[in-house]
Amino acid sequence: MNDNTHTQIFSDVSHPVLKKTLDIICGKWRLYIIFQLSEQDRRYGELRRMVPDVSEKVLIQELKALVALGVLQKKSYNEVPPRVEYGLTEKAREVLPILQQIMVIGKTFLVP
Repeated sequence: MNDNTHTQIFSDVSHPVLKKTLDIICGKWRLYIIFQLSEQDRRYGELRRMVPDVSEKVLIQELKALVALGVLQKKSYNEVPPRVEYGLTEKAREVLPILQQIMVIGKTFLVP
């Protein structure tokens, strides 16, 4: 991307690239969920215990949204009892280092 493209993206809040980025990372719980899945796939119950203070309803909504956005994949196993796992898609794994760099913002502005 050239400098003109960068300027266009950041000056137009409705630009598709910026909108998609914000759709993925905005939301109180989305980065928590993504980071919890960065090392391995997890079941809903594991995520529920690992993501602090999130309600069941909100966690389910966020998981569905992240699946719809193409960030997560939902794997259902034909077992009794039924087993479902969530994991990062290949695209999400490709941008994971960038998402991890977002933590620098928090470290920079964290009051000592």
